[in-house]
Amino acid sequence: MKKAIRSERVLIDGAFRPATIVIEDETIVDVAPFGEAIADVETITDAILPGLVDTHVHVNEPGRTEWEGFVTATAAAAAGGVTTLVDMPLNCIPVTTSDAALTTKREAVERSLAVDVGFWGGVVPGNARELVAMADHGILGAKCFLCHSGIDDFPKSRQEDLERAMPVLRDAGIPLLVHAELEDDAIPSCSEITRSYAAFLKTRPASMEERAIAMIIELCRKTRCKVHVVHLSSATALPMIAAAKDEGLPFTVETCPHYLCLEAEGVPDGATHYKCMPPIRDHENRERLWQGVRDGVIDLVTSDHSPCTPGLKKLDEGDFCGAWGGIASLSLGLSAVWTEARAHGVSLESVVTRMSESPARLAGLGKIKGRIARGMHADLCAFDPDARWTVSAQTLPFRHKVSPFVGRPLHGRVTRAWLRGGAIGATRGRAL
Repeated sequence: MKKAIRSERVLIDGAFRPATIVIEDETIVDVAPFGEAIADVETITDAILPGLVDTHVHVNEPGRTEWEGFVTATAAAAAGGVTTLVDMPLNCIPVTTSDAALTTKREAVERSLAVDVGFWGGVVPGNARELVAMADHGILGAKCFLCHSGIDDFPKSRQEDLERAMPVLRDAGIPLLVHAELEDDAIPSCSEITRSYAAFLKTRPASMEERAIAMIIELCRKTRCKVHVVHLSSATALPMIAAAKDEGLPFTVETCPHYLCLEAEGVPDGATHYKCMPPIRDHENRERLWQGVRDGVIDLVTSDHSPCTPGLKKLDEGDFCGAWGGIASLSLGLSAVWTEARAHGVSLESVVTRMSESPARLAGLGKIKGRIARGMHADLCAFDPDARWTVSAQTLPFRHKVSPFVGRPLHGRVTRAWLRGGAIGATRGRAL
C-alpha cells in the first residue's frame, strides 16, 4: 500500500519546496508535486526534513545502563527528530573493541528501539586484528582516543597503534574517528578540587587539540585512511583542517551543539553540568566555530550525548576536576543549533544538511539515510522553525535530566517523526 506525506515546505536537494513524499514498503518511491492525487495522503503544516542522523551518541548499554540505555536514548533521539543514531564504543561494559564485545552489544539492542541504531568499534593498543572481524560484522568505523578516555578499559592510542590500525580501516573502507587531544606534561593537571571553570579550562587548552590534529593529519596523509575528528571545540585548529581538505586528504570534522551554543563566559563556577572534554571555550572561539560552519570547513554537527548518573557530575561539590565530563542533549540538538544559526546567518537548510546528509555519509549510510529522495528510507521529521519554547528538566526524555540546556529558551521544535514511513513507536527501530 502506498501512502504519502506532503507539505508546502519539504527539504529536497538542499532547498525547501512544496512536495508530496510517496512511500511504499518503508521507502520513498517518489517525490511528487504537492497536489499529486494520492488516496492515502497526510498534509503537514510544518516543514518536513529528512530524519536526522546523529553519529556521536554514548548509549552506555550494556554494563552502564544506569547512565543511559537504548530504550531511553532512542526515545530521546526520536523526540529530537533523530531517526538514526550511531552508538559509541564506550562507556559500555564491555567496551566495543573486540568482535565478541560487538556481539554482546548487538544482543543488548534486541529490546525495543525507537529509531535505527548503528555501531562504531573502538581502536585500542593491540586490537588491529579485532578490527578486521568487527568490520566484517558491521561496524561503521572505529574510534580512538589520543588522551585518557575517562575509563581504564578503553586506553589511549599512541602513534604506533594508529599506524597499525589505520591501514586495516582503510582496506575495510571505513573511517577512523579521533578524540583529538594530546596530553602534555607542561599543561597543569586537573587533580585538585576546583569550583573555578577558568582553572579547569587551563587544564584542557586548545593546544591539546592542535597538536593532536596535526599528528592525525600526517597519519592520514601517510595511510590515506579516512579520518574524522569528533567534537572539535578549538577553532584555532580550523586552518590546518582546511588545508588538509584543500590537499585532498580524506579528512572530515564535526562540532557539537554545546560548542556552538554555549561559551565559557556563561559557565558559573561550580556548574559541573557544563563540563565536557574538550571543554566549552570562550565567546571569540565560538564565533570562529560558526565561521567554520559558514565556510564549510566543519562538515557536521552531532550531539556527543554523553550522560552519566547525577552523582558522577558532583553537582553538590561543584568540582570540575572530579566530575564526569559529558553533556546530555540528545533530544535538543536541532532546536539548539537552529536557535544560534538564525543569529549567525546560517540557513536551516545548511543546519539540517550537517545533521542529516553529512553524518549519514560519514557512517556509510548515505544511500539509505539522510535525504528525501527516491530509494531512501522514509525517515522524516516535522519541524516548526518559528516555535519558541524553554527547556525544562521534567520534559527531557533521556534518562537523567541533567543538562546545561535546562532553562534555556530555544527557537524551533520537532513536532513529529517517522521511521521508514511509520510513526515513531508504531515502527520499531533496527540494528544496522
